[in-house]
Amino acid sequence: MTKWSCISICLVEPDSIDLTVEQNVLTVSAERRWQAPDDADTMVSERPQGTFSRQLFLGETLAVDDIEAGYHAGVLTLTIPVAERAKPRRIEIASDHDDPVLENTGS
Repeated sequence: MTKWSCISICLVEPDSIDLTVEQNVLTVSAERRWQAPDDADTMVSERPQGTFSRQLFLGETLAVDDIEAGYHAGVLTLTIPVAERAKPRRIEIASDHDDPVLENTGS
């Protein structure tokens, strides 16, 4: 079982993206930079520049040591597996075969 997250961070160079995990908090930080030509005056800019960060609180049930990340077309994709200890599992029931079975005596 895996959890999947997509974070839109358009116009960011992949080498400026930094991912860190500390105490089940994943921090994504990056820097968006662009430069208008020297002889141009910028009238409108719909994409802000500068450094930004986002945090995702992962909880205790995810395997933070096994996170995988990819970046394509302005979207950072994170694949975070569920920790083995959090996966559903079958629990065997022990029984003592020497116990007498209750009989239905009928009323």
